[in-house]
Amino acid sequence: MSAPKEIPKNYEPAEVEERWLKTWKKESYYFDPESKKPQFIIDTPPPYPTGNFHIGNAFNWCYIDFIARYKRMRGYNVMFPQGWDCHGLPTEVKVEELNGITKNDVPRQQFREMCRELTLKNIEKMRQTMIRCGFSNDWSNEYITMLPKYYRKTQLSFLRMYQKGDIYQSEHPVNFCTRCETAIAFAEVSYEDRKTKLNFFDFDGVEIATTRPELLAACVAVAVHPDDKRYDAIRGKALKVPIFGHDVKVISDEAVDPKFGSGAVMICTFGDKQDVHWWKQHNLDLRKAIDLSGKMTAVAGKYEGMSSGECREAILSYMESLGILKRQEDLEQRVGTCWRCKTPIEILSEKQWFVKVHNEEILEAANQISWTPEHMKMRLENWASQMEWDWCISRQRIFATPIPVWFCSKCGEVILPDEEDLPIDPTVDKPKRPCPKCGSIDFHCEEDVLDTWMDSSISVLNITGWDGSGVPERFPAQIRPQGHDIIRTWAFYTILRSVALTGSHPWENILVNGMVLGDDGFKMSKSRNNIIAPEEILVKYGADPFRQWSAAGASTGQDIVFNWNDVIAASRFQTKMWNINRFVLMHLEKGYPEDNEATYLVDRWMMHRLSESIDEVTAAMEGFQFDQAIRAIREFARDVFADNYIELVKGRLYGSEEGRGSALYVLRTCLDALCRMLAPMTPFFAEECYSYLTGGKESVHAQQWVQSGFKDDEAKAEGDLVIKIVSEIRRYKHDEGLALNAPLGHVAVYTPLEIDDGGDASATLNANVEWRSDKPDLQKIVSDVSFNMGLIGPNLRNKAKGYMDAVRSLSDEQKVTPPGSVTVDGEEIAVIPGSFEPVFAYRVAGEEVDVLQPSEDVIITVQKE
Repeated sequence: MSAPKEIPKNYEPAEVEERWLKTWKKESYYFDPESKKPQFIIDTPPPYPTGNFHIGNAFNWCYIDFIARYKRMRGYNVMFPQGWDCHGLPTEVKVEELNGITKNDVPRQQFREMCRELTLKNIEKMRQTMIRCGFSNDWSNEYITMLPKYYRKTQLSFLRMYQKGDIYQSEHPVNFCTRCETAIAFAEVSYEDRKTKLNFFDFDGVEIATTRPELLAACVAVAVHPDDKRYDAIRGKALKVPIFGHDVKVISDEAVDPKFGSGAVMICTFGDKQDVHWWKQHNLDLRKAIDLSGKMTAVAGKYEGMSSGECREAILSYMESLGILKRQEDLEQRVGTCWRCKTPIEILSEKQWFVKVHNEEILEAANQISWTPEHMKMRLENWASQMEWDWCISRQRIFATPIPVWFCSKCGEVILPDEEDLPIDPTVDKPKRPCPKCGSIDFHCEEDVLDTWMDSSISVLNITGWDGSGVPERFPAQIRPQGHDIIRTWAFYTILRSVALTGSHPWENILVNGMVLGDDGFKMSKSRNNIIAPEEILVKYGADPFRQWSAAGASTGQDIVFNWNDVIAASRFQTKMWNINRFVLMHLEKGYPEDNEATYLVDRWMMHRLSESIDEVTAAMEGFQFDQAIRAIREFARDVFADNYIELVKGRLYGSEEGRGSALYVLRTCLDALCRMLAPMTPFFAEECYSYLTGGKESVHAQQWVQSGFKDDEAKAEGDLVIKIVSEIRRYKHDEGLALNAPLGHVAVYTPLEIDDGGDASATLNANVEWRSDKPDLQKIVSDVSFNMGLIGPNLRNKAKGYMDAVRSLSDEQKVTPPGSVTVDGEEIAVIPGSFEPVFAYRVAGEEVDVLQPSEDVIITVQKE
């Protein structure tokens, strides 16, 4: 099959990528449920549809697309679905921001509709960016968590786990964001270093140190260490809380640090997790001093209605006026904040819904999954070992999956809908039957909604076809690709839910990628204003250099800093590859070779090196080491194929027909292999090159992955030597001031190997290269003397010339072994050590030659014309 005769001189990514996007059919990426091929299902991350798909997101999707395209070429029936995790705080906060409202300013259903409209617009923006990046998503398996088809499954999973006893409702202290007015899970708490004051004050005769005086109204005990002798007199007694006047007991607990503050700690409900532990352990009272909006309650007396910050300042001021505030010290503190708005979280006790966390089952399932990189599993193990509370899944928001529950207003019984009626919204829909416990028809609805992780943690169940009837036929999925920042959330929760609903681990493999960091060294995020949109890169360089940057930037799991120079380098590699492509096609146009094998030494060497590279790239792709794969492809294309092989066979390509067919066969085979190996990572560029190679009748993405198998160790060893000799003589030409194509004369290469390169070295070097396996009969002679003027000039001054003439007149033997002195103008002058050394020349059969010795067993003689 001959190649097209017209191939542009320059590769234009904008034109090429736009053309192929119009040509490719999205149906070619669809998962075929009827296929007999082995399945490869990818549980892809469903992003929040904010409308901004920055390169941190795109980096992750590049990894996924590399896998999807590679696995299709390996013969798998691939599902690369795209999901959208619509519900939750990010969308609500954006709607509030855009419309200048809070969720309570408009009717509930109107606010939900505003969220839906914004979400659909954002999904379309992000979808177009993904298409432009060349991602081969399976759009037939797209899912949107806010649509009834999906959140029906979320509600079904809730009912199944509730009936099983894995979901329950209880009043319990939870992390609460007073800005977002909702509970959040521990995994959603981010920690920041902040400065605060440690305040020392008189607590009924005992010095107490606290960072949160505003919680004085919520004080329920004072704790001291059992071995702290300072407090033996008051242990077990009651103290009166300053300002508020209620009595609290002094208790002993080993968790108290006697060295911190004064060694006496006030326990408040709740200042931190430790307060919760003490409250439960010692069965203490519950005093709610802060409400869900962050305001002080009636428990705080005259401070009721103040924000916690205002209350803190007011109480400190009052303490100072009473004379009980002793001193203040600066304190560095790790403060838990809301992951979304960065407001410091409060621990509040409210009635919430929880999922039971069975850590041992989760860890057992995690051990059945292959982790890449393997050390990332430790992050999940560490998180599981720290989980002391169950997962709080209820949220006091609006735009999320409704919790499918009503309560009997008479007896408080929990009323569940029938599964066939899902999805339901209990704020709109009503129970079909009276209360099964008391027969009442008076109900009130659950207004809380589910944590958005309840939606996304069943993504794998959704794409494998779970309908509640058991383990899906296509379960588990083959791989979960995700960032290391959501191991403790998405990975942890998905494993938890899969075990609870199917009894099995969710995937065979999990691939954990690093984060893209901005110039400031922090993870790219809109909140930090350090993001770069993919479009900025696509407009300048196209999608493929960006995809190469994603592959080459870091080993799997490591964070990566975006660098424009890396994109530029990727673009330059494509220019190099395009020139290789044009060169090969130019020669293929002259007639496709009838040869179907490599017969010349260098051709066989090239086929062996190609097979080695294919094996290296394949192993890297199988192990998800994309940086190793792209590096191996680049090195093979530039160093081995272009700089070595093509240069060596130009003589045959431009010369007679002898040996040309073998070279053309190898050129075509290598270009075909490079196109296929590049296809997963540079789909547009590979397709363009392959279309010229095949006459535009075949897509590289419909081809099988390139196969290796050519093995010729003898050709490998001999070919390596040919490459080494050619490189050595080229360096010699350069050192001699000769052009690389200048005629050189006769070159004899003495080597233990029997070399027959078919004249490739001679043509490349423009010399008569003779390969010999005997030893050269070299005659070493002194041809000249080299002087060290740094010694001669300062020591001999006006006698320097006479000294050098005297040295030149010495015998060859004396030039090698200098005498003690020489005669200059009748005067004996001592020979200066190191002032000269002999210059040797070599002769072979009486002819003077230059000698090169690139290795111990190889000698090269050059007899110039």
